[in-house]
Amino acid sequence: MRAFLILLAAGWLIVQPSAGAQGPALPSPESVLGHQVGADYKIATYDETVAYFQKLDAASDRMVMMRAGTSTQGRTYWMAAISSAANLAKIDRHREIARRLAHPAGLSEADARQLAREGKAIVHIDGGLHSSEVAGPQHTMQLAYDLLAKADDPEYAHVFENVILLLWPTINPDGQQMIAEWYRGNVGTPFEVAPMPRLYQEYVGHDNNRDGYMLNMIESRVMEHAWRQWEPQIIHVHHQSSPFPTRIWLPPFAEPIATQAPYLISREINMIGMAMAKGLEERGQVGATHMGTGFDAWYPGYIDYKPVFQNISSFWTETALYSYATPRFYTLNDFPPNMRDLRPQALYTSPWPGGWWRLRDAVEYMETASLSVLDYASRYREHVLLNRYRAGRSQIEKYTEAPPHAYLVPQQQRDPVAAVELLRRLAFQGVRVAQLKTEAAVEGAKFPAGTWVVPMDQEFAETARQVLDVQRYPDLRESPEGPLEQPYDAAGWTLPYQMGVSVTPLMTPIAPELRAKLSPLGTELPLAGPVTPYEPGTTDASLFDSAPGIGFDTSSLAAAIVPPAGKIVGTGPALALDPGQNNSFAALNRAWGLGARVYRTGAAGATGATGAAGAAGATGASGRYVVAGLTAAQQDELVKSYALRAERAAAPTSGSELKRPRVGLYRPWMASMDEGWTRWMLERYGFQVVSLYPQDFRAASLADRVDALIIADEARGLLDGYARGVVPAQYEGGIGEDGGRAIDAFVRGGGTLVCFNRATAFAIQQFALPIKDTVGGLKRQEFFTGGSVLEVETTTTHPVMAGMPERAAIFVESSPAFETGEGFTGVVLARYQATGSPLLSGYLLGQQFLNNRAAALDVSYGKGHIVLLGFRPQWRGQPFGTFRVVFNAVMGLGG
Repeated sequence: MRAFLILLAAGWLIVQPSAGAQGPALPSPESVLGHQVGADYKIATYDETVAYFQKLDAASDRMVMMRAGTSTQGRTYWMAAISSAANLAKIDRHREIARRLAHPAGLSEADARQLAREGKAIVHIDGGLHSSEVAGPQHTMQLAYDLLAKADDPEYAHVFENVILLLWPTINPDGQQMIAEWYRGNVGTPFEVAPMPRLYQEYVGHDNNRDGYMLNMIESRVMEHAWRQWEPQIIHVHHQSSPFPTRIWLPPFAEPIATQAPYLISREINMIGMAMAKGLEERGQVGATHMGTGFDAWYPGYIDYKPVFQNISSFWTETALYSYATPRFYTLNDFPPNMRDLRPQALYTSPWPGGWWRLRDAVEYMETASLSVLDYASRYREHVLLNRYRAGRSQIEKYTEAPPHAYLVPQQQRDPVAAVELLRRLAFQGVRVAQLKTEAAVEGAKFPAGTWVVPMDQEFAETARQVLDVQRYPDLRESPEGPLEQPYDAAGWTLPYQMGVSVTPLMTPIAPELRAKLSPLGTELPLAGPVTPYEPGTTDASLFDSAPGIGFDTSSLAAAIVPPAGKIVGTGPALALDPGQNNSFAALNRAWGLGARVYRTGAAGATGATGAAGAAGATGASGRYVVAGLTAAQQDELVKSYALRAERAAAPTSGSELKRPRVGLYRPWMASMDEGWTRWMLERYGFQVVSLYPQDFRAASLADRVDALIIADEARGLLDGYARGVVPAQYEGGIGEDGGRAIDAFVRGGGTLVCFNRATAFAIQQFALPIKDTVGGLKRQEFFTGGSVLEVETTTTHPVMAGMPERAAIFVESSPAFETGEGFTGVVLARYQATGSPLLSGYLLGQQFLNNRAAALDVSYGKGHIVLLGFRPQWRGQPFGTFRVVFNAVMGLGG
C-alpha cells in the first residue's frame, strides 16, 4: 500500500495507510503474470498469487495484507483486508464491533442497533480449499484488482464505504502450489488433464472440507483461529463442481439442512444465494441453479457451513469445471437427455446452451458471485450486523427455555483423554465449558467435582449440539417405493459415540444451586485485543492431546480443559498400560524409543469407570501391555505426559515380548484420503509408518520391511490402479498380481494384513477366504446406511479388541457385513446383535441384513493373520473409540 507504516501487532503484519501518500500505479494481473487471469492453459501458483497481492498492497491505500498463519508444509497464509482508507484506519474498532455483536450476552437491542449503525460488514471471501478446482484462487486476483481499480465508481464506492472484505487468495496454500506445478509440468503432453497422484493437502486432500468441527488439520485450525478473532458476518467459499450442465450452483441448499441451523441465518443465506443469481443474470451469465438433490447441508463438518452454528451466514458455491485450465467445447449431445430441451425451470431459469467453457469463464462467474455478495452486504449492512446479534441472542434464549440445557461430561471415562479431545475442539470454536467445583446431584444422578459442564444458554450452543446429539436422518424419497435420497455426506456422526465418551444431557433448567457450583474454564478473547496468526510450531504444547505443536492451546477456553493428572498405583519394576486409553500406545512407542521391552499379558482387573454411550464397561478387561526396562523417573514422565492411569507391576514372567512394529501402509497412486487419515492417526500416536507404493510390492520381500500391512478403505482398482495413458508411466498401475502374491507370501510367513471397510473385499477375493459380504449386492431400496454410527458386540478377550467395551460404536459407510462359511479358521471380533436395530446415529434401512452378521474378523492364514475390519476405524480422525482396534492389530498377533 502507498507510503506505509509497518506495525507488528503480536505477529500479524499490519500495514497502515499514510494519509495523502502517492505510490506506483495499480498493476493489472496481466502486467505481473504475463497473461490474463484464467487464460487457457495458465494457472498461477500460490507464490505468484501472493506476490501479485503484495504489489497491489504497495500501490493502494485501500488494501492491507495480513499474515494469518502457517500451513503444514510451512507456507504463510495471507489475507488482504480491502475497504476504504478510512475504514482500514479504524479496522480495530470495526473488528471490536463485530466481536461484540457476535457475543450478545448483556447487550440490549438498542445498543446492538447503535453498534450496527456504526459498524461495517466484515465479509470473508476466499479462493477455496479444493485445489484441483483451480478457478477460485485465480479469481481472487481479478476480484482484488477490479475492486481497487474501480473503487471510486458509483457501482463500487458504496462497497468500500460499508464493507471490509477479508480476501484470502486460497485457504489451502500448499494445494494451490502443488496443483499449479503439476499442471504446468503436463500442459501440452498427453497427460495435460491427468489427476495428481498425491493428496493436495497433507493427509486429507478433498476431506479438508470435512474437518470443520474436528479441527484435526493445522489448516482447519488456522481458519477457526482467524474467524474467532474477526467474527465476520458472511463467509463465502468458492468450489467448482456445479451439476452438469448448469454453470454455477448457489444456495438455497438441497434438502435436508441441519435440524438446528439458526433460522434467521438460514434465511439470510437463501437471500444471498438469490442475490448472486440476480447479479449473474444482470451480466448475461446464464446457467445458475439452486437446491437440486446433491448439495445438502445436513453434515456440519464442512468448513464452509459449520460457521452457521456460530451465527455466520456461511456458504459455498459451485462453479462449472472441466479440468484445470484446459478448455472444452460442449454440445447438446453431451448433456443428459432430460436437459437437452433447455427448458427453463423454477430454480434454473436460464439454461446454459453449451459451447466453449474456459477457465476464464469460471473466473468471471466467480467474480460476479463475489461482487454480488459484497453488494448485498453493503446494501443491507445494518441488517447483516444486527442479524448476527439477533441469531446469537436467539440461541441463548432458546436453551434458557428448552432442553437440552447443558451437557455433563464426567472426568471418569474409559479413556479420560478422549473427553478432553472432544471438549477442547468445542472450546476452540468458542463454546464455553465449565467444571463442577463440588459434587452435584442432577436429575437423580450424582456428578463428582471436576465434571465438565457445557451450558447451552450461550450464543454458539448449536455448535455443541450438532456434534453431541444423536442424528436421525430423514426418510426422503421421490416416491414411497423409491430409493432413499442419500445424504451428500454422512447421515450420523455423534461424537460421544464415536469417541467413546460418556455425555449426559441435562433436560431440566440449570438450577441456581447448580450454576453456583460451576467454575468457568479459561477466558474469552478481549473484544479489542490484538490479532495473532496461528503458528503451529514444533514444540508440543500438550502431549496428551492429538493436535501437534501449539494445537488448541492458542485458545484460553481450550487450553484450560485438561485431563486428570496421570497416576500410577501399585508396586513393582515394570509399568502396566491399559489399551483402553489411546495414549497408552503413544507411551509404548516412546518407551521402545527409550530402549524398553514390551510384553502383552492376559486379562487384567477392572480399573476403569462405567458410563453411557460407548463408555461402559471395565477398562483393560482383555489384557494389558507391560513395559520393562524403564527407570521409575522415565515411567513417571510417560504417565505424566500422556495423562495415563497406569500400574506398577512385577516384571513379566509370562506373555509374549513384542518388538516395535514396522507398520506398512499401502499408498496408491490414486491419491487416497483414507490412507492419509490412517497415516495421520498412526503418526500422532508415534507408530513407525512405512509408506508402500505400488512398485514396492514388486520389490524385495515385504517381511524384510514391515511387520504389519494396512490397506485402508480402498474401493478403486487396488490391483490395477491407473490405466495406461491416464497418468505418466511412473504412476500407472496398482499392486498387480505380483503384488497380490507378495502379500500372500507375507501373511503366510507370519505377517499381519489389516484391511479396512471396502478393502476387505480385496482380501476375501485375493486369498479365496470362505467369507461372504451379505449386504454387498443389495439395492438401496433394501439396505442403506449412508455413513452412520452402529453398535456391535465385541470379543473383548481377543488381542485386537483389547481395551474395547463389550458393546462398541463403529462408523460404517458402504461397509460389508460378514458371514463365514465352511473352512473358516479364525475369530469373530465384532458382531451385530441378533435381533433389533444396531443404529445409534444416522440412518439404517434393512437392519435384518445385519442381524447376527460379523463386523470384524481375525482370519488365520498360514502362520499369519488377516484382520478384516468391516467399518471405518479412523474415519476423518473422529472415532477415537476405535483407534485402538487398529493399534492392537498391528502390534503382532503371533502364529
